[in-house]
Amino acid sequence: MGLTLSEKIISQHCEREVKAGEIVIADVDLCYVQDGTGPLTIGQIEKMGIEKVHNPKKTILFLDHASPSPRFELSNDHKMLRKFADRTGAILSEIGGGISHHVSLESYAIPGDVIIGADSHTCTNGALGAFATGMGSTDVAVAFAFGKTWMRVPETFRIVVNGKFQKGVHSKDLILNLIGKISSRGATYKALEFTGEAIENMDIAARATVANMAVEAGAKVGLFPSDEKTRLFLEKMGRGDNFRKIASDPDALFEKTIEIDASSLKPTIACPHLVDNIKTIEEIGDVRVDEVFIGTSCNGRIEDLREAAKILKGNKVHHGTRLIITPASKRTYLEAMRDGTLNTFVEAGGVITGPGCGGCVGVHEGVLADGDVCLATQPRNFKGRMGNPNAFIYLGSPALAAATAIKGKITDPREFL
Repeated sequence: MGLTLSEKIISQHCEREVKAGEIVIADVDLCYVQDGTGPLTIGQIEKMGIEKVHNPKKTILFLDHASPSPRFELSNDHKMLRKFADRTGAILSEIGGGISHHVSLESYAIPGDVIIGADSHTCTNGALGAFATGMGSTDVAVAFAFGKTWMRVPETFRIVVNGKFQKGVHSKDLILNLIGKISSRGATYKALEFTGEAIENMDIAARATVANMAVEAGAKVGLFPSDEKTRLFLEKMGRGDNFRKIASDPDALFEKTIEIDASSLKPTIACPHLVDNIKTIEEIGDVRVDEVFIGTSCNGRIEDLREAAKILKGNKVHHGTRLIITPASKRTYLEAMRDGTLNTFVEAGGVITGPGCGGCVGVHEGVLADGDVCLATQPRNFKGRMGNPNAFIYLGSPALAAATAIKGKITDPREFL
């Protein structure tokens, strides 16, 4: 019997063939923390009495959640991370550098890697065919120190997506539809492996949106086989020599297969306060919106910003609605500046913030007021996510977000296409 993509990658990092259900110790290629979890990781390393990291060139500390810091307590955390990087030679990604998972895709992740991060959305790197998963700060501290981690090899759900997306329907609609179908716990500690005609036609930005939200179904990882789209992306990032082809074996054993017809999908929204509380645009009704937020590790890439700008061009943000745009990385910010995308947002009445997590994390740059309704492109909408438990967060694609900003209520993006 052949191996799934998860089994194959983990086997290569254990130097023996492993199967789903086994507990293993595997080598780690890349590990990272962010400014919310990093101080906990450093504290655990200090408790262990360890003064060095195993591989400084593959150990990264990202200052992305509070970028720049809005409070002195967070500034002190940043200071701690900077000192640790100076002391150990680990890589520091400074404020304005961008979100850990997006920068990792651009500059570090390689198909077939094992990547762990002290952030649940580390699974975004699965878009490149890396086994990437979030872990607790102590587990990441061990990986920092020894270059190894332990895990249970997950069973795999194969998600087969065939057909062609309708105009105005995107990968965000696909993943929201899947989560609504199986629930936010439906894939707990499973690997989601995506394949099919529609997946083959997706660029890496679209795949990254799906991989990012795999954890919202409870999954350990969301994986895509590496292919020509992967190679082209790595070449664009100046890392073409990092490409390697990796996929499941034809006779791999999957726990479950779920089939989705992309042509049947419609613009989809996750309603408060659960990501699996989904409705299509026809079902949503009349929902007035106070704030629209475009960005985050889920939908802050240049392709996302361009999709939103295409709809906003020549239009104005609705009176009484705020529009905030946060690029996912410095590279994305510069691209959007050069091609006029940022101009389009500002001319429409939007506000641009520096690269980072922005309002998603709920500490600055878009905290909601009591009773506010927000339509965001982020991956989560639980109560209090954007800094106020008395607010309401809906999730949708960048196209839907742009249309919503123009109308001041949740709006079908196909009206503008």
